[in-house]
Amino acid sequence: LRVNVEKAVENSLNLTARDLKEALKRHHINVVQRESSDPHKVVFAVPNKSVLEKIKTTIEEDYPNLDIVSMDTSKRFPTITLALKKEEADFIREHAVEQSLEIIRNRIDQFGVAEPVIVRQGKNEIVVQLPGVKDPKRAIKLIGQTAQLEFKLVDDDAAVDLRTLIRRAIEEGRLKSKYNVEELNRALRGQIPKGDRIYLMKEYDSRTGRTKVTPILLKDKTLMSGDAVKTAHVRIGGTFNEPYVALELTDRGARIFEKITAENVGKRLAIILDGVVRSAPVIRERIAGGHAQISGSFTHEEAADLAIVLRAGALPAPVEIIQNITVGPSLGRDSIQKGLMAGLTGGVMVLIFMVIYYRISGLIADVAVVLNILFLLAVLSLFHATLTLPGIAGIILTIGMGVDSNVLIFERMREEKALGKPLKAFIDGGYDKAFWTIVDAHVTTLITALALFLFGTGPIKGFAVTLSAGIIINLFTAIFGTRIVYDWLLAKRALKDLSF
Repeated sequence: LRVNVEKAVENSLNLTARDLKEALKRHHINVVQRESSDPHKVVFAVPNKSVLEKIKTTIEEDYPNLDIVSMDTSKRFPTITLALKKEEADFIREHAVEQSLEIIRNRIDQFGVAEPVIVRQGKNEIVVQLPGVKDPKRAIKLIGQTAQLEFKLVDDDAAVDLRTLIRRAIEEGRLKSKYNVEELNRALRGQIPKGDRIYLMKEYDSRTGRTKVTPILLKDKTLMSGDAVKTAHVRIGGTFNEPYVALELTDRGARIFEKITAENVGKRLAIILDGVVRSAPVIRERIAGGHAQISGSFTHEEAADLAIVLRAGALPAPVEIIQNITVGPSLGRDSIQKGLMAGLTGGVMVLIFMVIYYRISGLIADVAVVLNILFLLAVLSLFHATLTLPGIAGIILTIGMGVDSNVLIFERMREEKALGKPLKAFIDGGYDKAFWTIVDAHVTTLITALALFLFGTGPIKGFAVTLSAGIIINLFTAIFGTRIVYDWLLAKRALKDLSF
């Protein structure tokens, strides 16, 4: 993947320019942003020369990341050209790659891919390896989606017939495609109200399976962005039980959304994702509580993926897939088979030794170890884990800890029996005296596994997950599982004595 770091700089500049424009408006200075041939510069036209000093002071005091490139006072309306300072632009470029890497990692973790490898390569590239992924196309779409969420008002008050204007522009040859947003806005410049912009609205019909695309006129001002979203989940509802994405807003987002809905009752609020209008519901009343929803244009899979990217956050800049290779499983098959063979051989030898040395107790311990492995594999399957060499290592270590726990219990039993205690008494004594030693050993190992998970990456995290699950399961099977077997045998009077 290549991160478009220059777009990140451009976005940051435009956002800062918008904030500056609002700040100047509060000082009763109305400026107009003009088109700039350089995307890394913004040009403001100001009412007269007298306000330039005030603008300069505002920038120096409140916007230290901006640089005044030039001021032109020769025209009727003077212009001031601004750009981000070099150190600020460099920081944004560096931070855009790091932030993109972290967001992509969070998306993939929620997507359910086990032990992904996500590393930075060079200045602006990221390498992503997804072992065992079943739907590569969906994964690629999930990774590459910018997920820029915006809320804007629909300009229903404008006396403009978009369909007529678009048809006329096509007939006159000024417009080639009505489905290209940039071409639409360029062809209809001067024919739509100032401060408005044309977007495309996509509506999915679950009954026909078709997606309808229609142009829609919106006010260009963004009322709320994706930063206000705290979390997102897929829900089913509506007239046709269609999937939608339920949004829970942050405290700040809830206040902004309540203000937006209170001030615009009866108007339509467009919800835009990556420049495409997903829905434009009518605001019926003031909405408090910090909850919103995006509905009307999704399949269930699209809604699930959108919820994932909204939870993980928007990418600071677009990413481009420059190379996509699907590698078959044969490359690592030999290593996996050898690892499995080593684990099975070692496990069988341990089980045989336990039966020879501890006899009936060893057999009970073997049953516990086998259950431990089965439960662990069930948990890993639940999380859609892919069996890798670090995972196999975690399973083998779990077997060792399971056997070690039982050995501790049996040795305490042996000591209690040497004191002349009856069968049930020395079994209970063995468990009681070994309990805290086993718990202490498992807890300290679990802390280590958690540290590996928090600070490790890729295969190290996979090993930590396998080990943590194995520790918790082993604590149950070693202490409670085997004791239930002993209690059952004693209740049935099938156990007369134990020899060690």
